[in-house]
Amino acid sequence: MDLYIGNKNYSSWSLRAWLMAAKSGVQFNEVLLQLDTDSFYQRLKTVSPTLKVPTLVDGNITVWDSLSICEYISDTYLSGTAWPQDPKQKAKARSLACEMHSGFSAVRNALPMNIRASRYVELTDAVRKDIERIDAIWSAQMAEFAPSNTEGTWLFGAWSITDMMFAPVVMRFITYGIEVSQASRAYMQHVLSCPEMQAWIIAAKAETEIVEADEAGIDR
Repeated sequence: MDLYIGNKNYSSWSLRAWLMAAKSGVQFNEVLLQLDTDSFYQRLKTVSPTLKVPTLVDGNITVWDSLSICEYISDTYLSGTAWPQDPKQKAKARSLACEMHSGFSAVRNALPMNIRASRYVELTDAVRKDIERIDAIWSAQMAEFAPSNTEGTWLFGAWSITDMMFAPVVMRFITYGIEVSQASRAYMQHVLSCPEMQAWIIAAKAETEIVEADEAGIDR
């Protein structure tokens, strides 16, 4: 299995698929490509029809979307257990994952993932609205599943694809010093304490490449 990803400092979509693969325990080869380079597109020409990352190649199967990759790994290698098994909780988990996958464009555009930076960005009303919704999601899930008001857990108790989808948002909120509720801070800390997440962060901070389009804000 080959997983094609972009720079770990910037590629939020890659983080989702990589974290899913890493947490699942499947054996995979990480193929790291430098974003916005000729070699990036040349390498993907024979791999992905979209010329984008992440792309997963498992034998004769190619999957080129972060959520689809997560579901493929869950279905193929984890017997579908990366979703909650209770039907009602699974429906909610999938709804939240899809909401993150297709929404929150204001946060995506204004606060690009940049793990090694510490930045300030003036927040628009649209960005604040997105942040409030994300905070509400995290807070509600912590109220239901967290063992205490200060100790976080995964959004549905055990880790799920939903957590994979929100992991880059955790990194965005840290970079730009976004204020959220105590319950959401506890969730963020839980995500950060994940060994696989720590491995990604360490690798991201060791990178030196700069993608100007993702260098938003001013240093804090």
